[in-house]
Amino acid sequence: MRFKKPISRIRPVCLAMLLGLVSLAGCYREPYLHLPGEYRDFDIPLVDLNLVAYWNYKVTYSVEYDWKAEWYYGYSFEDSLLLGKIGYSKPKGYNVRRYFTYQQQYGPHTNVLSNSVKDSVLHCEFEFGFWDILVWNQIEPFPGDLAQNLNINESLEKVTAYTNQSTRSTRYRAPNYSRAFWQPEELFAAYSQGEEIDEQLTGFDYDSIRNVWIKKLNMKLEPLTYIYLTQVLIHNNNNKIIGVDGSADLSGVARETNLNTGVSDVDSVSVTYNVFFKPRVVIPQTNKAYYDNKTHFAKDSVIAVVGGRVLTFGIPNQNGNRVGGDSLPPVVNPCRQYVDVKMLFNNGMDSTFVFDVTDQITNRWKGGVITCEIDMDTIRIPRRSGGSAFNAVVKDYEDGGTYEFPM
Repeated sequence: MRFKKPISRIRPVCLAMLLGLVSLAGCYREPYLHLPGEYRDFDIPLVDLNLVAYWNYKVTYSVEYDWKAEWYYGYSFEDSLLLGKIGYSKPKGYNVRRYFTYQQQYGPHTNVLSNSVKDSVLHCEFEFGFWDILVWNQIEPFPGDLAQNLNINESLEKVTAYTNQSTRSTRYRAPNYSRAFWQPEELFAAYSQGEEIDEQLTGFDYDSIRNVWIKKLNMKLEPLTYIYLTQVLIHNNNNKIIGVDGSADLSGVARETNLNTGVSDVDSVSVTYNVFFKPRVVIPQTNKAYYDNKTHFAKDSVIAVVGGRVLTFGIPNQNGNRVGGDSLPPVVNPCRQYVDVKMLFNNGMDSTFVFDVTDQITNRWKGGVITCEIDMDTIRIPRRSGGSAFNAVVKDYEDGGTYEFPM
């Protein structure tokens, strides 16, 4: 760090940023400063960002969410090639924005210093005074994509992330937008305000082994995009449905998110993603007890399943990391969410099935498995393709209601 004071008053200082769920922080050992303006190393701990860690939350009545019990589609090596990794990936680097507010704590941002961090080590310098610090991961495009979908819009007071509209029209319930949006890549962020660096090194601890002063920032790297695994369980198919067109939409999710606050945008959009069809899935014994208790249909052990993985900015106008716990505010879902999938019948016709999944999204506010069900014994094979006449609007899987298929 740079301290613009006489050399005799300069002491070595290291500011360690905690950006994870672990309490590790530290700096590389360096000698005492001899000249003003030297750079210091900051060690930014990494976290194993896996699905279990961030899907470990209580959905209702203090019951921990067990996503594995709900996921019937499966996740073999072949499935991972189609859908990609089921959980979050460890970031390969970070973007850091440092806002100097001079002697005014929580003051307005008058300028910004930008840093790019590789291998969790940040080299930087600070002035005496107050600082706000924003960190988010460097974005990695989805495998196979030529360019990343997620865009970053920066101003002095906030940084927002958003995606653009795709080339494909939405099939159903796309408020204010005619085309579905691309899904964002994985996004994590941490933000700390009013951090003071003074001449007395208030709040700093001296590490005699490494011969440096350390200040730990109370920052936690948290997900701002949420993984949903959608699956349509098709009962009594008997080869009526033979495939899907490869894509689906999840509508009623946020258009963008604020990296500083973690709160998603109030606008809702439809997000397009890939889905795949399995004509014959045997319910694993590990899932059987859960399946028998949850399904509304006959207890069959072999079903057809349409599965997909989608990343979104979550429920509009909400920070998924700040709601839903025993001591946190309740989840407020201002929109209705729908999953729509175009399925292909054995006579060459197709039909778009639309499922109301609002209750499931509300209960899975940080991501999770979204399950829809249809019984092919109640559905006639269409004689012409597409059109609203063949849209099957199915009530939520968890509401226990009736199922209507207007044909």
